[in-house]
Formats: sequence, structure tokens, C-alpha cells
Amino acid sequence: MPTGARWAMYVGIAVLFAIACAYLSNWQFSRNAERSEQLQLVTDNYDATPVALGDLLAPGADLTPSDEWRPVRLEGQYLADEQLLVRNRAHNGSAAYEQLVPFRLTDGRVFLIDRGWLPPGNSQSLPDDIPAPPSGTVTVEARLRPGEAAPTSGRTAEAGQVPTINLGLVAEQTGPIEPGAYGLLMSEDPAPADAPLPVDPPSDDPGPYLSYAIQWILFALMGFGFITYVIVSERKLRREEADAADDDDELAPVAPPVSESTEPRRRVDPVALHRARKRPKDRDADDEDALLDAR
Repeated sequence: MPTGARWAMYVGIAVLFAIACAYLSNWQFSRNAERSEQLQLVTDNYDATPVALGDLLAPGADLTPSDEWRPVRLEGQYLADEQLLVRNRAHNGSAAYEQLVPFRLTDGRVFLIDRGWLPPGNSQSLPDDIPAPPSGTVTVEARLRPGEAAPTSGRTAEAGQVPTINLGLVAEQTGPIEPGAYGLLMSEDPAPADAPLPVDPPSDDPGPYLSYAIQWILFALMGFGFITYVIVSERKLRREEADAADDDDELAPVAPPVSESTEPRRRVDPVALHRARKRPKDRDADDEDALLDAR
């Protein structure tokens, strides 16, 4: 492959790699922006003053995303006979359970309350003890959460349990409930003697998305740097090979030119040849030359 074509291929590879890095970097920036919005939402809503449920959630309506984590105040009675457990909830390093109990408001609506989590039992997976909710009229404060998606694997749970807090699955066992949200318990009045453990607040970790985005940008720059290094190194190697070839040409022996004379070859005179080879002149040599001339 010609050198220019090969270098063009190198540059093309670097450009394609940079485009892929730019796409991945933009994706990480987007995820970082989403995570920042989530953290800001928690900051704005988590410790807000509780308001009546009807102020934020109309009957049968979906929860407005900006109202997630907002505290609400409810008054009514727990439907303890319809409580459920949602299984496989990660708490304290274990596959724990969370207690779900429908709560009938004074206006007749039924709203699902997540009262907290329970550790698995000592000798079985189910909790050793499931605290009963307060009886009679109770004032509850809870934070609004949207329902979770149904499991895509189609997994099911035993009677009295659900695999996720999917409000449709819950309603199949408890009867009609508000479909737009559920409440994560903050407090109950009167307070019970025994209650599940409170669910931890959401993490404030911003995640690795921003650092990943910067890393992809650096990878793109490194790709161009590597291709530049390859091209410069190849050019340097070619110059060295050319210089070495020139040095070899200068050191090679030069053959004498062959003469192509058109003149006829002269007959060699043995006497002249003898004289050309004679030693330095002396008298004996001169006498010998005279005798040869006489012959």
C-alpha cells in the first residue's frame, strides 16, 4: 500500500475512533445531567413541609415527576388484613423485605404506604416478626414515590408477597388503590410500640458519569496522538533508510571505464620491451644494446 494511502487510513481510523469517543462522552454527560437533576430534586423536596395528599395528587392521577419525595399528610385507617411484603430489597447488605399496607383515607381513597424494611429471619428467609400497623384513626406523614416497573422476567412471588412495588401487581392482591404513587413512611401518630426499620434516604453520590465523560475525551485525543506518533516514526525510519542507501552508494568501488578504441593494436617490439624493462644504465648494458641493434 502506498505511504500516502496508508497514512490516510491511519487518520481515518483516528477520526472514527474520535467520533465513537465523542458519542460515549456525550452519553456520559447526559447521564451526569440526569443524576444532577435527581440530586437537586431530593435536595428541594426531601425535607419540605408536609401538605395534604390532595394538594399534590388528584384521585387516579399520576405523580408529577417534580413532586417526587414531597412529604404529604394523610388521615385515615390502615387496612392491616391486606398488608403485603415486597421481597429482595437490598438493606444492610441482605435481601430484606419491605412492609406494604393499604391506607384508607377519610375521603374513601386507598393509598399504599411502605412502612419500612424487615430483615430476613434467623432460620428462614421470611422475617421473624412483622410489626402490626397502628389501629384506629392514624395520621401518617409519608414521602411520595412513583410506582416501580413490573419485572420483565415475568417472575412472580408467593401469596402475600410481590416482586416489586408495582402498583398494578399490588392492587391484584389488595383491591383498588391509588395508581399514581405510593408513600414512603416518615411518621405515624399515634406511634406504634414496634415498627419496621426506616428506609435510608437516597444516596447523594453524583456517580462516575462526569469522570467517564472526561476520560472518553482524553481517549479521543490519545488516539490522534498515537496516529501522529506512528506517522512521524515511519517518516523518520524512511529517512534513515534513504540516508543509509546513499552512504552505501558512496562507498561502493568504481570499475574503470572500458576503452573501446578503434585504432588497431600495435605490434609489440621485443627489443623495445627489453629496453623498457632494463636496469639502470651501465657500460655493459650499452654494449649489449649495440650488439642487439647490429643483429
